[in-house]
Amino acid sequence: MKHTHLILAALLGLATFSAQAASPITNAEALTKKYVSIAQTVNPEFVSSVTEGKMFFNRKIKTANGKEMACASCHTTNPANVGKNIITGKSIAPLSPAVNKKRFKDIEKVEEKFTEHCNEIIGADCNAAEKANYIIYLLTERTPTPPVKK
Repeated sequence: MKHTHLILAALLGLATFSAQAASPITNAEALTKKYVSIAQTVNPEFVSSVTEGKMFFNRKIKTANGKEMACASCHTTNPANVGKNIITGKSIAPLSPAVNKKRFKDIEKVEEKFTEHCNEIIGADCNAAEKANYIIYLLTERTPTPPVKK
């Protein structure tokens, strides 16, 4: 009887550990489902779109200081590439969770970054449809652009 309890306890512990160690792709997919659900409460016809996500990612917006910016301004036109902060010059790890295993690992941090960057560039928080489409697009970008040979 004790042996059965120990095995059960070990299995439950392993299941708990596995749930906490969700992959970035799994977290990104979970966030996408959350945003799609929210977007569908606003618009029941909403269907997430890779194309819309790519357009959102590359869309240039005139910021309050008059400069045009897009997500791609820092993250390059391929989210699987290493980016570069256009203000500080610091390197930015790829956005694609297929390339960067740390991306989407911390869901709270993802939410914070959405709020921070959307407000910086758009001037308001992104809506659920934009977030869903954005993540769907990032999930499709799996291969960094090969360096140009000189």
